[in-house]
Amino acid sequence: MIVNTAQTPALRKAASAQQATLDELVSIAAGRAADGLADMAKRMTAVLLDMTSAGNDPQTVGRRIRSGNLLQDNAYAFVHLASTAIELALRKEVALLAPASRAAPAPLTLSLVPMEEMDNQLAFAAISRPFDIQQSERLASLGVRLGLLLGRELVRASHNPFRPEVFLRALQEAWCEFEPDEAAHALIVPLLRTGVVFDFAPILEALNDRLKPARFREERFAKTDDSAAARAARARRDAAVSQGLRQLFGAAEAAAGAELDIPLIPNLPQGGGWRPSAAAGFAGAMPPGCGQPVPAHAGAPAPAPSAAAAPLIEVLEKLAGAVPAPGPQAGPAAGPHEVFYLPRLKQSLPRGSLSRGDETTLDLLSRIFETVLLDESIPQETRELIAFLQVPVLKAALKDRSFFFEDAHPARRMLDLLSNAGWERPASADDPVYRAMQRGVDKVRREAQPDAFAAAVADLEASMAEREQLEAAAIAGPIAQATRQEKQAAAARSANKAVSLRLAGEQVVALVGTFLEQRWTPVLTLAYTIEDSKPGAVDNATRAMDDLIWSVKPKATQEQRKALIKRLPALLTTLNKWLDAVKWQDAERLQFFAALADCHATIVRAPIELSPERQLELAVEAAQQDALRRVAREQAEAAEQESALDPAGALLASLERGMRVEFKGALGVRKVRLTWVSPLRTLFIFSGANRQEAFSLPAERLAEAFRTGSIRVLAAEGVVGRVLGEAVGQGAMNDPGREPVPAARAG
Repeated sequence: MIVNTAQTPALRKAASAQQATLDELVSIAAGRAADGLADMAKRMTAVLLDMTSAGNDPQTVGRRIRSGNLLQDNAYAFVHLASTAIELALRKEVALLAPASRAAPAPLTLSLVPMEEMDNQLAFAAISRPFDIQQSERLASLGVRLGLLLGRELVRASHNPFRPEVFLRALQEAWCEFEPDEAAHALIVPLLRTGVVFDFAPILEALNDRLKPARFREERFAKTDDSAAARAARARRDAAVSQGLRQLFGAAEAAAGAELDIPLIPNLPQGGGWRPSAAAGFAGAMPPGCGQPVPAHAGAPAPAPSAAAAPLIEVLEKLAGAVPAPGPQAGPAAGPHEVFYLPRLKQSLPRGSLSRGDETTLDLLSRIFETVLLDESIPQETRELIAFLQVPVLKAALKDRSFFFEDAHPARRMLDLLSNAGWERPASADDPVYRAMQRGVDKVRREAQPDAFAAAVADLEASMAEREQLEAAAIAGPIAQATRQEKQAAAARSANKAVSLRLAGEQVVALVGTFLEQRWTPVLTLAYTIEDSKPGAVDNATRAMDDLIWSVKPKATQEQRKALIKRLPALLTTLNKWLDAVKWQDAERLQFFAALADCHATIVRAPIELSPERQLELAVEAAQQDALRRVAREQAEAAEQESALDPAGALLASLERGMRVEFKGALGVRKVRLTWVSPLRTLFIFSGANRQEAFSLPAERLAEAFRTGSIRVLAAEGVVGRVLGEAVGQGAMNDPGREPVPAARAG
């Protein structure tokens, strides 16, 4: 039969990655061991030269003195030999685990092991036993992690390439090479004991840390703050936009002084040949002075036809007299003849009559208003109100250019609030938010003072806050119920997970296993539920579960049995308190505790005469079970953290209350607002315009919607910042021949 041993590229790549990791582990272990060899040599020297334990044999005393002096004078040589021997021994052991070594097993042969070798193996088994018992938990964890690396269940203790015996044998070989007197070679054996040999704990901990999932190596329980990352990204974006705007205005002002021909922001409405769109607020009757010279009317002077640059703010003041002032009751509902239109205003002015800075300001605001007034998702009533703010906002931006750099600028804040708050069509003319919008626009148009914007913003924000309170009150009942259900479901999941991990990684007696599944899972669920109000409840219930599992394990030593007897009263008290809390009071409870008492009695009365080999076997077995459970928990938590890196999960984490989203489905497209997010972000409530069509979606369905593209988050930032970012970020400021792009985008 022909066996095909060819490997696919994927298998070769996996084997190469495994081998690279094993090589790295050898370097870590050899390096940590080398760090402790110098101190170990000093301890060995002290023991060799200590004559209190040398005995009465003159030859033995003489060998110890000579070997001790040799080691004291040439410690560096022994350290070099020992570090080299340890690394070679580790690489030899690791080679037996490497994927390549298992590809073509050697044929079976029968051979006799020399008696000397058998004696040596037994001797080193006895020498390494104290180290194995002392490091049983770390060795067991390392065996489980190596098994995961190599695709096995675990690597048994006798095949673990980093077991203490490998290091101890290497130390003996180094000593035999270092000490020329063969009769002194046996002196190393009594020195290979705890307290003289370097500590294995740092070595094994470093190896375990290397094999842990990457997210557990430095910040095991760290959670990514998606909101903080989003804020940081937005801050960087805003800083870049501000820098671009400052450069733009700086260049414009320099051009005004040096008469340089510096291009403006590309694709903005320009005076030569640009025509206003048909958006509401950009069409209709032209006021005097817009698109044609202003006639003599009401004593208002016409604009100067010369090309001499004049401050735009002065031009606006002159044109203001050419337009009849609104009557006392006109308010924001005044006719179109009372509204300036920014693009046509620029078109009406002689070319070159504006400074570069004023022209840039006018172009930017033209684009901002056109974007808003073309957005069909904003009701017509709101867009009509916004249209009246064109000249007041222009004046505010001309007087204070921080309008373009600061979100909190009152004029900019008002424009953003109107475009966002007005997204919901007013239920009626008496809608409080819509009335606040009308009052604000009227106040700004009448007073034309910087403080007017701030007062209007305060009034509008107060009305919006009142509306949010009413919305919250309207859905307070469903929210409270959803919160309770979410908390209960999360607690049940955590409890089931905790019990399952322990039962999967433990050889628990049937009595306790059944009890944990049926009776302690409700206890843990209760503990997770009340953890917020009673901190420490989860830790207390979990510790009781672990103590119960430990109590029914065999106790190989008298000390372990004494510990069991000492801990039993507190354990039983804790168990009973929690069972009372979940109201388990039937006869089955009495039967359980009676059976548990028999189990404990059997453990305490069992024969204690156990050989050292059996003690080590029990310790290793218990450590392996603990390691399996611990590593399984790490893998589960790592998998959860990996799932959080899913792009859909990141988008889901970025959702915040008040955001607008767009759903696409069989019934078309609908835009809704995120009204509420549950504390654990497992449930999201949305509402349509006027708080209609409220519905809730679980996190799983939302994540799937992000994956399929059936949901889209509409622009979260204000319209001013969005337009400025698009304008500055186009990257075509020095490319006049670039094809223009639409200035506005609906939605």
